[in-house]
Amino acid sequence: MPQYRPRLSEDEYTLIKSIREQCSEHGIGLNHVRDGWLKSKTSSLRFTNPLFKSAEQEEKEIDFASVFDTLEPIEVLEVEKVKESLFDRLVYTDVHIGMEVNPNGNALYGGKWDSQEISRRLNSMVQFVILNRKGNILYIDDLGDFMDGWNGQTVRKGHDLPQNMTNQEAYDEGVKFKVNLVNAIAPYYDKIVCRNICVDNHSGDFGYVVNSAFYSLMGVLHPKKVEVYNQTKFIEHYTTHGYGFMTTHGKDDVNLKFGFKPHIKPDGIRKIENYMNHHKLFEDLQWEFSKGDSHQCLFDNCSSNRFAYYNYPAFSPASNWVQTNFTPQKSGFVLFNFYNDRKTINEYYF
Repeated sequence: MPQYRPRLSEDEYTLIKSIREQCSEHGIGLNHVRDGWLKSKTSSLRFTNPLFKSAEQEEKEIDFASVFDTLEPIEVLEVEKVKESLFDRLVYTDVHIGMEVNPNGNALYGGKWDSQEISRRLNSMVQFVILNRKGNILYIDDLGDFMDGWNGQTVRKGHDLPQNMTNQEAYDEGVKFKVNLVNAIAPYYDKIVCRNICVDNHSGDFGYVVNSAFYSLMGVLHPKKVEVYNQTKFIEHYTTHGYGFMTTHGKDDVNLKFGFKPHIKPDGIRKIENYMNHHKLFEDLQWEFSKGDSHQCLFDNCSSNRFAYYNYPAFSPASNWVQTNFTPQKSGFVLFNFYNDRKTINEYYF
């Protein structure tokens, strides 16, 4: 069973918050203060700033403070908390940040996938989650292909991908998406667990870098409320409140060129059951195998008696390649409310 990495301690969080407040008051960059004193009428504390970076370090490392400064607020609805379900679960996949869906204006069905459209869809997802939440615990599963490519190519390379962002622009957009999502939803939940798949056929290490930055930012912004787990194996699993979830993108970066199909085949059932046998995932829980990649929303509760097989829709619109080779599928996301003996499924399509 995967374990979550430890968060910042309460003392570390309080120290960083105090240093940030003082730097803001005096107009000093947070990362530029190496050490100092925090003084009040009743106490005096000498500190060393854990976020200090020398000029040489700043050239080599990501400046999380500057990334935070670029985040845009999301308008949310004023709704009181409720507690009916055991937990809620938001699942989205295949965001493909940086993808150009209409290169040179020649795509069959057109469309756009720029920063403005990404923000518009993110706002829609935030509003939908708040309106349909039923519990005080939220699991957020990103099933991979969050980034479209590095240097305009997939993880395996070999062919070019039309892009509308540079690597740096895509990175900033990806971090902003993740942080804005949690910042907007956090006031409505007591606990949020974010699980991000970093083994897929488009994002690869680029996806891990974005999610690692997101992990670090959550440690500063929401150290007590938000947990982040970045999945680095092709299939992993977790359990909560009598339910179990096996998560995968569906394809990986090296071995599975064709991966798991939208409609599961006998060999796919055997692979999943072998995984369950190896990890002793037996029938005492209700198990779901969750995957992305196919850009289709297909929920199969019947092909296996041991698990449900769920394909999730892409968050992004269809690429030029998909438009040319297939019929473009609906894009969207899914929010679940889980109870002791049932669940409700709330699908949203753009």
